[in-house]
Amino acid sequence: MKEFALNGQKRETVGKKASKLLRKEGLIPCNLYGESVVEGKPVAMSFAIPMAELRKVIYTPTVYVVNLNIDGESHKAVIKELQFHPVTDAVLHVDFYEVSETKPITIGIPVKLNGLAQGVRDGGKLNLSIRKINVTAPYGRIPEVLDIDVTALELGKSIKVGELSFEGLELATPAEVVVCSVKTTRASRSAAANAEATEAEAAAE
Repeated sequence: MKEFALNGQKRETVGKKASKLLRKEGLIPCNLYGESVVEGKPVAMSFAIPMAELRKVIYTPTVYVVNLNIDGESHKAVIKELQFHPVTDAVLHVDFYEVSETKPITIGIPVKLNGLAQGVRDGGKLNLSIRKINVTAPYGRIPEVLDIDVTALELGKSIKVGELSFEGLELATPAEVVVCSVKTTRASRSAAANAEATEAEAAAE
């Protein structure tokens, strides 16, 4: 996974009013969750990051390990959850989850389809059903993308998560979820009909 550095500052006050004031200053309220637990509940470190910096890791298909520097304290983390305004889509809050080289994490990784599917050659249309697959592994073993070869995928067929495997990764998305498929089109139906007619003529001769 690629890494990206962000600088933050601890929040002395929390709550809706304090968060609103931060956003007016161009800062986004954030929490960092680690292994600290009190009475069975995870303990969060509250801090803020300038939106101008944060957008570089939010508005991108790339999944980053973020090197957080919070008032001089260093933490490696991944984005756990993003909260957006329901009307404006402005970022309201970000939760980070601290990672280590040995502890497995579960995170969604972008899918990349490689090759020209046989079904597309036959006139069909390749359809990507999900853009990310959830995988579980220590972050150092997680790739930037999940490469899937679709060359042999035929017309009307699909590839499901359960049919895939990647070295060192456990797939956390349900096995029955369809990743991609080749849909029939008017052109493919026409080609199939013409092929059937040609075969019938050949058999009659």
